[in-house]
Amino acid sequence: MSKTKGQSTHFGYQQVPLGEKIHKVKEVFQSVAGKYDLMNDLMSLGAHRLWKKFTIDLSSVKSGQHVLDLAGGTGDLAEKFASLVGDTGKVVLADINDAMLQVGRRRLIDKGFVGNVEYAQVNAECLPFENNTFDCVTIAFGLRNVTDKDKALRSIYRVLKPGGKLLVLEFSKVTIPVLATVYEAYSFNVIPKIGKLITGDEQSYQYLVESIKRHPDQGTLLAMMKEACFESCEYFNMSGGVVALHKGYKY
Repeated sequence: MSKTKGQSTHFGYQQVPLGEKIHKVKEVFQSVAGKYDLMNDLMSLGAHRLWKKFTIDLSSVKSGQHVLDLAGGTGDLAEKFASLVGDTGKVVLADINDAMLQVGRRRLIDKGFVGNVEYAQVNAECLPFENNTFDCVTIAFGLRNVTDKDKALRSIYRVLKPGGKLLVLEFSKVTIPVLATVYEAYSFNVIPKIGKLITGDEQSYQYLVESIKRHPDQGTLLAMMKEACFESCEYFNMSGGVVALHKGYKY
């Protein structure tokens, strides 16, 4: 459903005017950009590296291909993709937040990736790329921050080549009841405190925890991908559903 002027949307557990969310999300990531990778290690106890490795493996990206890493932030996925596509391929590291993008750019340049990586500050809802540009699009832990997820999925579909693949790595609904109870207590009682200790910003991590709770569950996101015309859609639960990787194709 299209959004119109005067509507509101959720920012964590708050309701805010539709146009405000993008600015509020920007403030969150401006605040945490410098310590983002460290916080990921602390919050997930290092598990995010395994989740991302599975994403890379499932992408089946090959030499010479073009990859769009949306909400790519500090560039950990883009770095792996740049190695896979080689000198004849291209990776676009894209993020809506300039502070995150700057961290990723510095990181990749420092590691010698200068010929096959480009950088773009973009809104996932209206990607500024030609139709049928990319062999693979990934968005890791970023879709939940997008205001209009349906619009973003359609935009991603447009820029994928026929036969191209979308991979969405995101927090999801825990499928093990005991784990769900422990995870919720950890999320709301511990993660914001870690955020305050490491970054000095408890509120940003409170939002991030709330945004996870508001994100569509596995089945809902799968249906959204199908509605956006993706085919052969499926998802893979990891860590008991703490995280799910959704996959779909443009045929």
